[in-house]
Amino acid sequence: MEPLKHECGVAMIRLLKPLTYYKKKYGTDRWALNKLYLLMEKQHNRGQEGAGIACVKLGAQPGEEYMFRERAEGASAITEIFNRTNGQHPQTDADATTQPSGGWESCSIFMGHLRYSTTGRSGLDYVHPFLRRNNWRAKNLALCGNFNLTNVDEVFSTIVANGQHPRKYADTHIMLEQVGHRLDREVERVYGLCKAEGLAGLDLTHSIEDRMDMANVLRSSSPLWDGGYVMCGLTGSGETFAVRDPWGIRSAFWYADDEVV
Repeated sequence: MEPLKHECGVAMIRLLKPLTYYKKKYGTDRWALNKLYLLMEKQHNRGQEGAGIACVKLGAQPGEEYMFRERAEGASAITEIFNRTNGQHPQTDADATTQPSGGWESCSIFMGHLRYSTTGRSGLDYVHPFLRRNNWRAKNLALCGNFNLTNVDEVFSTIVANGQHPRKYADTHIMLEQVGHRLDREVERVYGLCKAEGLAGLDLTHSIEDRMDMANVLRSSSPLWDGGYVMCGLTGSGETFAVRDPWGIRSAFWYADDEVV
């Protein structure tokens, strides 16, 4: 029997009601952040190399940032990143953005990751969530996962054959570009339909976000993946997903009520 091994941990929370609901019922506007902290702290044994969180603010206006990330290295990374959300430490992640207007409490969707490397690579560049940015809100993608792909070469060759030029040869970067490519195609498919209907401006933006099919993105991406994985993702327009390998090599659990998933 193989010995028990530590691997990465993931967590995700999506609020189902307006933010004012949680403030009134629970007396705090950090209810979701507190739940995310608990989910990650319970998996702290998986986060000995680093941790990161990402969130999306729904209903942001043009010119206002809406997708945010914090990452840190080391066994105390969870404490460090959540202290930053309290404003106790300045932003230090070079390619992350500043805090949203109103703070992290203005976001409705959160994702967290605890890194326990199984590939030998280390450093902040390998701490999830990874971001893929774009000027179209629906094309922005944040991804984190607990996985060990056995066919990274095949996935890499496939996206290169599609014309992409990945900046790094690492499984998470490759997954991000592959899913991101399919996300781009889905948004462009719906864009064509909406333009044909004469939509423009924010009406066009909102119609694309309402009609895009994230399941279509995953159906066209995941058949190529081989190995064990649990992967979580969110887009700038508020689409969220979690997928698990069909063999159940990586376990995952979910809970839902009328307040939260």
